[in-house]
Amino acid sequence: MELKNIKSVYFLGAGGIGMSALVRYFLSEKKFVAGYDRTPSELTNRLIEEGAQLHFEEDVEQIPEVCKNNKETLVIYTPAIPKGHKEWEYFKQNGFTVKKRAEVLGIITRGKRGVCAAGTHGKTTTSTMTAHLLHQSHVDCAAFLGGISKNYKSNLLLTDKSDLVVIEADEYDRSFLHLTPYIATITSADPDHLDIYGNKENYLEAFAQFTEKIREDGALIIHEGLEVSPRTKPGVRCFTYGRNSGDFHAENIRIGNGTILFDYVSPQQTIKDVELGVPVSINIDNGIASMAMAEMCGATAEELKQGMKSFVGADRRFDFHIKEENLVLLSDYAHHPDEIKACAKSMKELYSNRNITAIFQPHLYSRTNDFYKEFAESLSIFDEVILLDIYPARELPIPGVTSKLIYDLLNKNVKKRMCTRKEVLSIVEEEKHNFDVVVALGAGDLENDVCKIEEILRNR
Repeated sequence: MELKNIKSVYFLGAGGIGMSALVRYFLSEKKFVAGYDRTPSELTNRLIEEGAQLHFEEDVEQIPEVCKNNKETLVIYTPAIPKGHKEWEYFKQNGFTVKKRAEVLGIITRGKRGVCAAGTHGKTTTSTMTAHLLHQSHVDCAAFLGGISKNYKSNLLLTDKSDLVVIEADEYDRSFLHLTPYIATITSADPDHLDIYGNKENYLEAFAQFTEKIREDGALIIHEGLEVSPRTKPGVRCFTYGRNSGDFHAENIRIGNGTILFDYVSPQQTIKDVELGVPVSINIDNGIASMAMAEMCGATAEELKQGMKSFVGADRRFDFHIKEENLVLLSDYAHHPDEIKACAKSMKELYSNRNITAIFQPHLYSRTNDFYKEFAESLSIFDEVILLDIYPARELPIPGVTSKLIYDLLNKNVKKRMCTRKEVLSIVEEEKHNFDVVVALGAGDLENDVCKIEEILRNR
């Protein structure tokens, strides 16, 4: 099926962050767009306002008639859709073209120069930052992002001035192997998604396979110290980056008074006094990778410097909701032990003499089972931990796997408690006068309570 011949597109899992960028893309292409998601959210509400016809019950009868023509309808699904889903079964049994989100993204971007950020963590901020650097420069770009850019209030950027397209390259379910990058960055490769990969070796092998996808006229930029062994085509330029060393790195880093400044050093130039718009230390690494990609695409030194200062972040990535002298509330998507460790260390740097409380909702039984010791170690960097029950997402429970596995291993110096998701708001209400710096962590539905937590804390 040629995309140009499609009249309607139906999404199974329309409210996912990666899926919603494709919803917006096909709306921009004037296609009829409809779909299903398990639960309504602020994002699905916005998609409905933008023209998508969405529903939230697993019901074949609610599929619009225009989407029941198997010759003119493309069905796109997320791997999170469970086996046996009634609507998915309907489309498969009735001769529809059914494709994964990643396949469709690969088809859409194949004729473009893809600028791809991959990695266990850091990829959303790095891709969103790169998109901003290019979009606000004379170079310009389109973008399919894995988070909502706070600069543009969207996860989709479109342009008719450039063939560059920034893509968050997601390793889940080997999705990134459908892409053909012009420039690829690998930010990190700490094993994750072991329910898919089985072991660390298979996970690292997928990243090696990703490097094979880079075009012969392209480039790879990889963080120093990763265990990935690149297998690039002849002609692909290979570079390293890091905070303190690598082909692209930072010098003269200054952290203090709520700001971070550094000098950016590349093989071509040094740009002095780069200021981070989102001043957390992990964004030094993310910023170097983003500047490297944007510089290689033609952005000028002044455009890079202005873009870094004006970048205000991605939703749920070091996302400050309250930033006052006596009260801070931040939400972060961190759901892997290394992401939590990076968040905790960054917060400790920014607020070295403050009491920091983490409210953490583990994501997936399998991930908790694989990494409960590492979760406990990372969370123990905080002063206090409020630990929620596990958000199951696509999974069924695993016997014996609960949040208590993490709770029992938290450092004895950490003030800790366990609760259900439903109890969080009442605990925040009871303790609101005692909170100093609060960080809401995880990839589950705790995020839906962050605005209510903010309201409670502002009214204390």
